[in-house]
Amino acid sequence: MNNSSISRDLVLLGGGHAHVEVLRRMGMQPPIPGVRLTLISRELHTPYSGMLPGLIAGHYTFDEAHIDLGPLAHFANARLFHDEVTGLDLERQRVLCRNRPPVAFDVLSIDTGSTPTITAPGAATHAVPIKPVSTFNQRWEELRQRVLERRGKVRIGVVGGGAGGVEMLMAVRHRLRQDGAAAGQPTTQFHFVLLCASDDLLPQSNARVRALYQDVLRNAAVEVKTRCHVSAVELGRVHTQAGEAIDLDEILWATHAAAPAWPRAAGLTTDDEGFIRVSDCLQSISHARVFAAGDVANVTGYPRPKSGVFAVRQGPPLTENLRRVLRGAPLAPFKPQRQFLSLITTGDRHAVAARGEWACAGDWVWRWKDGIDRRFMRRYTDLAMPAMATTAGTEPAVAMRCGGCGSKLGAELLREALAGLQQGARAEIVIGLETPDDAALVRLPPGMLAVQTVDAFRSFIDDPWLFGRITAAHCLSDIFAMGATAQTALAIAHVPLADPRKMRDDFVQMMSGALEVLAAEGVTLVGGHSAEGAELSLGFAINGYVAEHAALRKRGAQPTHTLILTKPLGSGVLLAGAMRGQTKSRWLEAAYACMSQSNGPASRCLREHDAAAMTDVTGFGLLGHLLEMLSDDGPRVALDLEQIPMLDGAVELATLGIRSSLYPDNAHALTRAMSAGQSSPRLELSCDPQTAGGLLAALPRARADACLEALHALGFRHAAVIGEFIEAAPGARIVVQSA
Repeated sequence: MNNSSISRDLVLLGGGHAHVEVLRRMGMQPPIPGVRLTLISRELHTPYSGMLPGLIAGHYTFDEAHIDLGPLAHFANARLFHDEVTGLDLERQRVLCRNRPPVAFDVLSIDTGSTPTITAPGAATHAVPIKPVSTFNQRWEELRQRVLERRGKVRIGVVGGGAGGVEMLMAVRHRLRQDGAAAGQPTTQFHFVLLCASDDLLPQSNARVRALYQDVLRNAAVEVKTRCHVSAVELGRVHTQAGEAIDLDEILWATHAAAPAWPRAAGLTTDDEGFIRVSDCLQSISHARVFAAGDVANVTGYPRPKSGVFAVRQGPPLTENLRRVLRGAPLAPFKPQRQFLSLITTGDRHAVAARGEWACAGDWVWRWKDGIDRRFMRRYTDLAMPAMATTAGTEPAVAMRCGGCGSKLGAELLREALAGLQQGARAEIVIGLETPDDAALVRLPPGMLAVQTVDAFRSFIDDPWLFGRITAAHCLSDIFAMGATAQTALAIAHVPLADPRKMRDDFVQMMSGALEVLAAEGVTLVGGHSAEGAELSLGFAINGYVAEHAALRKRGAQPTHTLILTKPLGSGVLLAGAMRGQTKSRWLEAAYACMSQSNGPASRCLREHDAAAMTDVTGFGLLGHLLEMLSDDGPRVALDLEQIPMLDGAVELATLGIRSSLYPDNAHALTRAMSAGQSSPRLELSCDPQTAGGLLAALPRARADACLEALHALGFRHAAVIGEFIEAAPGARIVVQSA
């Protein structure tokens, strides 16, 4: 969409089953004129609840059982903000987030799922909750590791006798028995106990299903305790209302779903349990601009169990009603299905099927379910069809805009945006943003040299807050590569023309992210320039200082020095892969975290360990910047490719032939770094252009181990020795030791 047409924000809060269908359908239809779509999600990979037991049992990989929200959001032309909601400001129509400024909305849809019902004292500390399912896989892996490290009999209990509880118990049983057998441990060492508060297990299923599953549990030697109300949990034991104490080494909590606290606290009308009450149009009964679906919602007049099967069915009518409310059209009512197919797995490749009063079981049922689940997942992973182009003539005409000084952001808009960007006062700032003038006045410490640098680029991601963080870290890096202290910053910001509220919100999001990084390094923003632009862009002129004798240059390495790299490579190829929909969101998230990390602590650490030369790895790639450290008559470098740290996914994408657009230019450095015919994905990644890459430093070999230990403690966990400086000799300046 042309940014100049943006006048309204549709925000999807949560990446649940209904919202993934909304995204898919939005990507298959023309964009709504004037509407910008944003997804805010705590998780980047949405687990498909129907495949979660199979994942735990070992039948599916992580990627087979999860929907990657990154490519799906890209397909829908939606911005993806990775953050957690903490509340809503309904009066001002804003989503309150844990890590970023509030996100404005004109229409909001909520599909954040549910939380576990944990009321028994001690359960929150000593039990492992299955919900939220989006984070259960990590909790399960930790439990699995604990159990496999034990010796002797292990008692594992599941609290909750519904479908989720029995499926999870049998999946855990299957996986642990498989793991135990592979490790040569007797499968009889694991004993499982199912604690069911009702008179019978699977209380929402028909009698035939209960009988079939009771046979499954009996054959699996699972101890079933019905009418067992857990009243308290302590380490290694649960207590019941009947006064029984049951010893358990591990406790899984699979009771019925509970609502998060923030919807009711925000003022949305909820039911007695806290779930958002919505009409049969999935619209909040108290706030017409808010919709909700999935576990977090209660459709008035149509109560249904908290199950993914209902959330999936809500996706199409939710999409239609979101489009209708944005067009000002009447909403269409939705009537949930009363009967549905239930497929309950038994750990191994076996399942029980039910619909109404009918039920059956067998291996063929599992194969049937497996086919259904895989077809469902392909809807959200096979996104070959591009988002359709906007129909000609549907976007409103935009008045011609002035260039030059006429393109600056309006004074009132800028004043309003800057008012919320607070910074602490500093004595060396004589004139800054607090008392704006034509220029800033800053005192330098006595005897110091000024160090100045500038950098800027257009946004390569659709999250302005994250873009601000990465840009600030990148622009600070040259100061730190000189061994200097950063002091002040001047911003150069361009915001796409849109509704003034949207321009203000984008500016605040971007600058808030940047200021967090600047403030962490003690850097004060003292001014800058802002203007309208074709796209979001940001840069900083950074000013700092250093004592003349302490300034670090690119050159200065000796044959007695070792070569250290503080951050992994691969951001360029990961971003290129993302444009093609081939980069997994978890790979991108790790890359963004690395790019957002300031090089300041690493620079100070390297200086403390007697670094003799230093530079940062950015657009020219590792080899390009390393060559700048070498003179024609100085020492060479013996580079160990296998020791160069790589971001997750970088080697996989490079092996597929994915390259950044700047790679061909950087690849010319290979002619000076390798023998004829030598090639490998890792070698090619040494030419990958980096955004906010790490520092490359030469320091005495005797100091390398201590320096690495300190860098790791500072959070630069990938920092590594990647080579050694060796005596000068004719030929290539960089000698590749392995490939």
